[in-house]
Parts: sequence; structure tokens; C-alpha cells
Amino acid sequence: MQLSNEEEDYNLSLSKFESMLKTNKVLFFDSEEFEEIILHYLDIGKANLAKKALKLALDQHPKSTGLKLVQVEMLVYEDKLELAEKLLNELYAIEPNNEEIYIQKANICSKRDQHEKAVELLKIALQYTDDYADVYNLIGMEYLFMDNLELAKESFIKCLEEDLEDQSALYNVVYCFEFLDQNQEAIVYLNEYINRNPYSEIAWHQLGRLHYGVKEYENAIRAFDYATLIDDEFLGAFMEKAKAYERLKKYNEAIESYNRTIELDDATSYALLRIGKCYEKLGNAVKALQYYNQTVHEDPLLDKGWIAITDFHMRQKNFQKALFFVNKALAIDNQNRLYWKRYATINKQMNFFEEAEFGYRKAVEFGDYALDTWLFWVDILQFLGEFESAIQTLLQASEYFPEENEIEYRLAGLYFMIQENTKAKFHLSNGLRLNFDNYIIIEDLFPVVWTKKMVRNYIEKHRK
Repeated sequence: MQLSNEEEDYNLSLSKFESMLKTNKVLFFDSEEFEEIILHYLDIGKANLAKKALKLALDQHPKSTGLKLVQVEMLVYEDKLELAEKLLNELYAIEPNNEEIYIQKANICSKRDQHEKAVELLKIALQYTDDYADVYNLIGMEYLFMDNLELAKESFIKCLEEDLEDQSALYNVVYCFEFLDQNQEAIVYLNEYINRNPYSEIAWHQLGRLHYGVKEYENAIRAFDYATLIDDEFLGAFMEKAKAYERLKKYNEAIESYNRTIELDDATSYALLRIGKCYEKLGNAVKALQYYNQTVHEDPLLDKGWIAITDFHMRQKNFQKALFFVNKALAIDNQNRLYWKRYATINKQMNFFEEAEFGYRKAVEFGDYALDTWLFWVDILQFLGEFESAIQTLLQASEYFPEENEIEYRLAGLYFMIQENTKAKFHLSNGLRLNFDNYIIIEDLFPVVWTKKMVRNYIEKHRK
């Protein structure tokens, strides 16, 4: 790659400076060379080297405003705001028209959370600067800090009018549009931007994302296509394109796009998993399984991978294999409620009720509060004859679902089973009030209770 003259000079200055440090000889640099060297070290986080360079620079050029402004930047970087401010006021007395002074003052205000004041100072900097794009960008950032996304968006748009290639401003504009729920407006803006800058792969990619967000998948694919034509190694665009193809049920195209991401970078568990899902949708069980296995091999901590394999075997009614994989998953993470629920469901299918009960209990313990989880658990406790535990579990569930007829009918049935008729009638009348027709739960789950005349009469009384 050919370096420009400026870059060559810059690299020469850096190596000259670093060899000077090694030999302890003092060499001469002009003030601009020093500025670039110091800012380079600040950018890569080597504050000590930046300080050394600054000390030498001020020894050689004690009157340079540029270097003193770099010194201010260094003081701000170290949070020495009072010192920085003092130095800025001295510089202001000498050069009141220097935009960099206002920018640094704004920077200090920003650090102190005085964002309104920072914007005022940046607006003064606009009057003196040649680099409008940079100042508009800074104003946009201040508005973001103030959560004023409408004004932030306007500032970033102005920045892009000055400098079409400013990628961070482009990302920020789209962020503002999205945050303000203005997806269609964002699409219009990006189309206008692309008319002026048709080879911006970032703009095409963002346009694709926005179309995807409003479910316009064909348009999304078209935009991602352009992004990948401009940059044929644009990993993110291939990934998003694959997702859009999946939405359109074009699974072969999706697989092709996911595979491209794997060629560009090491296989990610996400891409492997999605390819597996696409093959499963295409009815290719062998390939699907191959990719699910690769997924868990690539990232054993990704629960979606284990769940995909387990669910695959459950759908095939191969419960033995499903159990094998869910047990492997639990060996890696035994606090995962999604694993425990599947463990319970599989054991229930295989009529291992004690294991199933244990699985549901664990699923709830680790935060699965879905209604069906509670009900499956309770129905198994009842089947195992553990009526007291079933009642306690339902009372716990009713804290999450206070007006749920399925819970009330089950409580009624269980209280009748242990001859606590007053409580049973209380819950039965709750159930009948919430959903009368669901009294068949009693008939289905508690046939012994259903044969009691008293219960049937009680229900008939409510029918009227």
C-alpha cells in the first residue's frame, strides 16, 4: 500500500522521536511535528510518552499556542480541569479568535455535565473554524448527552453536509432516527444521502437494517447486496442479508449468505446455528444435526445450540437422544431454566414422573414463572399423590397469576381431595366466576371429585 507523503513524514517523526528517547540525545522537531507525536501517544493511551514529548516540546517551543492547546487536552485527559481552564484563559487573552480554545472550553464544560454551556461555546467556535464538520459533530454529541435527539440529529446531518465521509456522524444520524421511531424518515434520508455518496457501504448497510426493521425484507436484501458489492468482505451485511432471506423463507440463499460469513471469519456459533435451522426447515435432518453439533462444539455455553439439538430430537420423538443432550447441557450449566424445563418435559413424555417433577421444580427455582410450567409441575405432583405440595405450589403460582381460573379450579380439586371443603368451595366459586366453562378441569383432572353430588350441585347453582 502506497503511503502519502504526509504519512511518511509522520512515521519518520515518530521513529526519530522514539530513537531519541533510547539514545538520550536531544533532537529538534518543529511544533507541529510535536503536536502530532503527542496526540498519537494520547490516542493509543500511552500517556507517559505523551507527557515526555510535551515537556520536550514546550522546552523547544515555549510560545507555541498549538502546543499549549495540546497541553490543555492533556490536562483535561487527566481530569485536571482547573489547571486546564487557567491555561485556556491565558491563551484566550492572546488569541480570542482561535476556535480550538472554544472547543477545549466546551470539552471542560462537557466533563462537568454543563452541556448547554458546551453547546454555546461550540456555536462560537463555528464562527472561527474551517472544520465545520468536526464542530457540528461535537455539538451533536452534546445534544446526545442532553437526550435531545431531535437537535442531535440536525447537528449530525449538518456535519454530513460538510463531510459526506464522516462515518461516525452517519451512524449517529441513524441512531437518532431510530431512537425517535422515525424509521421511514430515516429511509428517506439515507436514500438522499446515497444519491450523493453511492459508494458508501455503511449507508447501504444501514438502509438494509432499516428496511429489515419495518419488515421490508426484499428491499433490505437489495440494500445489503449493494453493501457487499462495494465491500465483498462486509461481514455484518452478509449476516443481515442471511437473516432477511430466512424471513422470506428462502433458506438456500440464507445458507449461502451465512456460509460467506464463515469464509470471511472463523465460524460463529450464531451462523452455524442459523444454518442448522435453515436445513431443518428444508427437511434436511442430517445436515441440520451436523450444524447443531458444530454449534455446541464451537460454543458449549450457547444455550440456543443445546436447545436446538434437544428440540430437534423431541420433534423426531427421539426422547432418549433428547434426554442425552439436555443432560450434557445441564452438565455445563445446571442453573439454566430453559434446560430444566426441557429435562422435565422429556421425562414426562417417557413417564419418568419423579424426574419430571424435579425438572419443573428446578425450572421455577431458576426463574421460569410461565403459567404452563407451574401447571405441568402441579399436575405431576397431583399424579404422584403429593396433594399438600401441589397446593403449596399453586398458592405460590397464584402470587404471579392472581386471577387465573386454571389455578383456582386445581386448588378447588385438591382441597376436595383432602376433605377441606370450605377452602375447596371458595376456590371453586373463584374459578366459576373467572371462567365458568372451564369447570371441565375438575372432570378431567379430578374424576373422584367430579363424582360427588355436592360438587355438581354447586356448579349447577352457579350456572343460574
